[in-house]
Amino acid sequence: MRGDVTGAATARGGVHRGNRHGRSEEARQAVLEAADDLLVERGFAGVTIEGIAARAGVAKQTIYRWWPSKMDVLMDAFIDDMAQEVTPPDRGDLGDDLRVHLARLAEFLTRSDSGAVFRALVGQAQHDPELAVRLRTDYLGRQRVRDRLPLLRAIERGELSPHLDVDAAVDQLVGPIYYRVLVTGDPVSPGFTDQLVHQFLSLHAR
Repeated sequence: MRGDVTGAATARGGVHRGNRHGRSEEARQAVLEAADDLLVERGFAGVTIEGIAARAGVAKQTIYRWWPSKMDVLMDAFIDDMAQEVTPPDRGDLGDDLRVHLARLAEFLTRSDSGAVFRALVGQAQHDPELAVRLRTDYLGRQRVRDRLPLLRAIERGELSPHLDVDAAVDQLVGPIYYRVLVTGDPVSPGFTDQLVHQFLSLHAR
């Protein structure tokens, strides 16, 4: 989740009188933070542009200058959080990189407010084809690029075969995490993610 934004929640319970932040990065971050918080508190149907504006302390017109709908706000909020919190490390060792990355991904999806946002968006996407497309392209596409990084670096270091099917390897590593988060609801412990890495390395490490 993003860091605290000064004034982001000062409008709670009060009367909003215009945009206190101006068209600034501070205002943008306040809007994204407010959208995250409201989705966790109220669910997708309970989030409105009016509510986001009041929570963030900005005018509705400011939000509409940047985003055409609440879905766009929520998607940008989630994508920003994901990029900040689940970018794989580069420690120079494939096993270390994968263990850290999968543990962070599991923590992000199961314990953070952003993970709750993701689960809410996935649920809503079952009834909203436009949102489903955006999740696949904006979220899954960008995150898949990040998920590939440890494998591509390992190929360059000679830890993996240059003939490795990287996309299939990503599925093998992160697919079980999403399955537990979105389907079974089973816990995704560090022991579980470490076992995924162990199984992968036993099959593919050189």
